[in-house]
Amino acid sequence: MKTTCSALFLGMLLLGSALTAFGQSLSPAQQSKIDAQIKEITAWAAAPAIVTAVRGHNTSLPAEHAALTQDKWRTLTVLDPLVRSFSKNEVGTFLKSKKSDLVTEAFVSDAQGLKVGFIAKTTGWSHAGKPKHDVPLTGKVWQGAVEVDESTGQQQVQVAVPILDGGKPIGSLVVGISLTKLTP
Repeated sequence: MKTTCSALFLGMLLLGSALTAFGQSLSPAQQSKIDAQIKEITAWAAAPAIVTAVRGHNTSLPAEHAALTQDKWRTLTVLDPLVRSFSKNEVGTFLKSKKSDLVTEAFVSDAQGLKVGFIAKTTGWSHAGKPKHDVPLTGKVWQGAVEVDESTGQQQVQVAVPILDGGKPIGSLVVGISLTKLTP
């Protein structure tokens, strides 16, 4: 019995260590840097180019956007003209102008979670139903866990802020922040 309890205890310690490594937490210094980035990203979300584009997308969804599904989106290559249009439009151009070494990805979604613009093609067409989109639509900032992003392959933390129009959330801006570049 004593051996079984010792083995169980050792197993629990090893599992706890593995989970801590998997679910890496941020140091206070890293979190402070992310908080500073959130302030900057919130300013991006208030830019007239972003607000106007999201308002327009919410009002009149382009036909080619309405026909997209998650499955159809996944089949499109980064060179597809429709995909390229999101990085070449006013929102995509604005986001690219703000990109630094810290930013691994950035994308803007309308109220339905559909893409309005981005730096590079996202894994999903819609982020509706996911906290990174739904929380900002309540007017709050969202911060995800440390992860290796599927679309960029980099270890990052995603943050999302609301895009406000007259104080009302109309969309979300999600930005991936590189942990490699964040760490001194």
